[in-house]
Amino acid sequence: MDPSTTGSPALSVALAVLAVLLALTGFGIYLAFGPPSKQLTDPFDDHED
Repeated sequence: MDPSTTGSPALSVALAVLAVLLALTGFGIYLAFGPPSKQLTDPFDDHED
């Protein structure tokens, strides 16, 4: 039998959740440090007295 077809559904769900978590983490790092970060402003500098 093929071991990939006899696996537990819980393993598939766990791997899918892990993949989504890693994708969101990578996207957040890209937004924070990549080219889109040039458009971010510091709110503390905007309201300095």
